[in-house]
Amino acid sequence: MQVRWLSGQPDYEVIWQAMQDYTNTRQVDSPDEIWLLQHAPVYTLGQAGKPEHILNPNAIPIVKSDRGGQVTYHGPGQLIAYCLIDLRRQGLYVRQYVTKIEDAIIQTLAHYGLEGVRKDNAPGVYVPGSAVLNTHYAANELVKIAALGVKIRNGRSYHGLSLNVDMDLSPFGGINPCGYAGMGTTDMRSCGQTASLEQVGQVLSLQLKNQFSVTTESAYE
Repeated sequence: MQVRWLSGQPDYEVIWQAMQDYTNTRQVDSPDEIWLLQHAPVYTLGQAGKPEHILNPNAIPIVKSDRGGQVTYHGPGQLIAYCLIDLRRQGLYVRQYVTKIEDAIIQTLAHYGLEGVRKDNAPGVYVPGSAVLNTHYAANELVKIAALGVKIRNGRSYHGLSLNVDMDLSPFGGINPCGYAGMGTTDMRSCGQTASLEQVGQVLSLQLKNQFSVTTESAYE
């Protein structure tokens, strides 16, 4: 498996096309890849996403994507990990694959002393409201810190996950995050953790490597 760090804030549609190209042309022995990056501000609507979940986009562009899920926001300070994995070679079903991605996020948060949890019927990873500093959230309320959206084509995945590290959270107020009205969102900084995007990316890539049991090489672009 190769981990690529993509510099700057690349356009969502450019990276989306690159993921499709890699998936469509990869061979049986092509390596799995993880692409780490942060996007310029954009709302993305999943394949079955409902436009009514976009409440007030202001000037943020909206892209209709082929990933699963509803609507989410990507922007600076949010770590994206696009996972281009051959599920057949790994011997994984889709649900197992999603669980491994969630486990990698949970272990990454644990590295920074944060408790990441799942929520029934709401994919992604959450933290208890008690972990969020200076907030109105109830202690037992679950607040979203990471989102998932995957696409499987011919047994191979693309798209992946987003983990909120240190970002402007206000654009989440312009949508029903992941299709849930009133869902709270937070980031690691709001939970008292000030690690950089690069530091969190290094931890997350190692956790993904552990989940998929492969040797990882890193490259910067």
